[in-house]
Amino acid sequence: MRFENDNGALVFYHQGEQVRIEAWGSDALRVRSTMQSAFSGNRWALTEPVEQETAPAQVTIAKEPHWVGDGSYDEREIATITNGRIRAVVNFVGIISFYRDDTLLLREYFRSYDGTLSRESRCLKVVNRTWKGIIGGSEYSLNVKFESNRGEKLFGMGQYQQQDMDLKGCVLELAQRNSQISVPFAVSSLGYGFLWNNPAVGRVTFGKNYTEWIARSTREMDYWITAADTPKEILANYTAATGRAGEFPEDLMGLWQCKLRYRTQAEVLEVAHRYQAEGIKIDQIVIDFFHWTVQGDWKFDKTYWPDPKAMVDELHSMGIKVLVSVWPSVDRKSENFGPMMEQGLLIKTERGAAQTYDYQGDCVEIDVFNPKAREYVWEVCKRNYYDYGIDAFWLDNSEPDFGVYDFEQYRYAAGPALAVSSLYPQLYSRVFYDPMHQEGRPVANLLRCAWAGSQKYGNVVWSGDVPSTFEALADQIQCGLNMGLAGIPWWTTDVGGFMTDDVNDPDFRELLVRWYQFAVYSAVLRMHGDRGPYNIPPMDERDWGGGYLHTGQPNELWSYGEDVYAILRHYYDIRIGLHDYIKSLYDEASENGSPLIRALFYEFPEDSACWELQDQYMFGSRYLVAPILQLHQRERQVYLPAGAWRLTSTGEVFQGGCRVTVAAPLDYMPVFERV
Repeated sequence: MRFENDNGALVFYHQGEQVRIEAWGSDALRVRSTMQSAFSGNRWALTEPVEQETAPAQVTIAKEPHWVGDGSYDEREIATITNGRIRAVVNFVGIISFYRDDTLLLREYFRSYDGTLSRESRCLKVVNRTWKGIIGGSEYSLNVKFESNRGEKLFGMGQYQQQDMDLKGCVLELAQRNSQISVPFAVSSLGYGFLWNNPAVGRVTFGKNYTEWIARSTREMDYWITAADTPKEILANYTAATGRAGEFPEDLMGLWQCKLRYRTQAEVLEVAHRYQAEGIKIDQIVIDFFHWTVQGDWKFDKTYWPDPKAMVDELHSMGIKVLVSVWPSVDRKSENFGPMMEQGLLIKTERGAAQTYDYQGDCVEIDVFNPKAREYVWEVCKRNYYDYGIDAFWLDNSEPDFGVYDFEQYRYAAGPALAVSSLYPQLYSRVFYDPMHQEGRPVANLLRCAWAGSQKYGNVVWSGDVPSTFEALADQIQCGLNMGLAGIPWWTTDVGGFMTDDVNDPDFRELLVRWYQFAVYSAVLRMHGDRGPYNIPPMDERDWGGGYLHTGQPNELWSYGEDVYAILRHYYDIRIGLHDYIKSLYDEASENGSPLIRALFYEFPEDSACWELQDQYMFGSRYLVAPILQLHQRERQVYLPAGAWRLTSTGEVFQGGCRVTVAAPLDYMPVFERV
């Protein structure tokens, strides 16, 4: 083992591996290692210029005695690097331990004989970092293990459709899928945050016996760790290093109207005028997929959208912005397929025919890792959408949604999909964000996926095509809280879920009400869904174009009967009344990375009960929200942290530090205001 102090960075070499630990932001360290001759220089999520501590990082290299048995000792070299409150200690076989002040936070796992009688010195031949070369390539598979801290709780990591918010004991795929969003940043109840700064496809296991991070194809290890007393401070450190959300458009904080799908220009205008007649201001109306000719043409089908600019102008005159769906898939029948294939702007397949997506066409998706592909797509979308006055883009299928999630099959300009695929949605968002941001206006585009750092690229992320069930609603609560803890504050869902068999089912209508009540107290209030029954005939006999694909049932506030409409209208008024407060939450997200919907422990980290709850949350620092997550539920128990809390339905004030049971009729979701 050989240690060096490289201008304040700790570098060491061990069995062909080069490891570099350096200060990276407030109370934080970045750790990289490689089996190559040099590091790649990729910063991945760590894009921001970071302020260092007033005092530079301190590196010490010294020898310490180690007991080797029979009452004898020998001296082994160890090294330490300290940046503010975090300290890394590397022993003589390269095991790294991290401390906040003098408290051990995290230690790499090692179970191999090292010449001493320490706990780690065993004959299992399990080491902390395992590199295995991929035959025929320059990449390696990488396995990094850490000791598992008993009693620890872990949160964040993006969005996984499951019941568990506390990720301790969970196995998570590090890959993007429809409704699964891998954002590999975890917040620990022990007072640290950990970023796996690697976009490779892989897996993390937060096991009881050890934690294991796996990258299936990579050239270097890269992780970042920060230490702080509270989750809010941890998230502030993390977003200082990866970026924070920009300014959210103030005129988009009300209602977004959407359905699968408005099929014509006339239909969009009819809905907009009906809202105006009802006295309801919608901030944005959404034009969903297959308004186009074929996938990859990225333009309106003139048969059904004869004058998009006139439509947009009329909507703008009503104070309504327009968001249009763009997919990354290019059908072989598209006018853009030939030029893009010829120029190498589409994803490549390793074997067989060139196809990555097969929904409603034989498609290959764009290679957003290629800057020329990003330029090409923007120029087409600018000409066919943006120049008409379209305000924003719904970047659907942004994982991308492969026909088969066989990541070994695909290759990008930046390398094999196994090595970089998790970064795809972020680069897809930048096709649109980069040129729009240059104009100096706030950008808020809608995406179905994200990665670490996506918050800085104007991404409103929604939770994907989830079922219309109470179980799915409960899952979305923990999904949203964990997304916020992973640094993504602009997060939302399809109100009522995406997949509905029968809009006339009273049970679904009750679900819609409960979901809408929750959405009012979230970052973005957006009506959307694929509403059955599917008995509306297509408008066109062709198997392509804007008229042939099915549409769902109406999905406006008044579409579910007068009783439901009255409740939704009332909660719309609540949302509008919260405008100034919601703006303050968006401002806070820009200032320190705080999400709009927050786990209770984010505001009350000293309260151990708050670390156990995932079915209620804080909307900012003022409102405690207790969604109704069961059919026909008409009351629920709510835990109130210490302090005084006013129930918004009755004005009754409760003293916290206990659980209370409150009424929850269909027209009311329990919300408490902090007094």
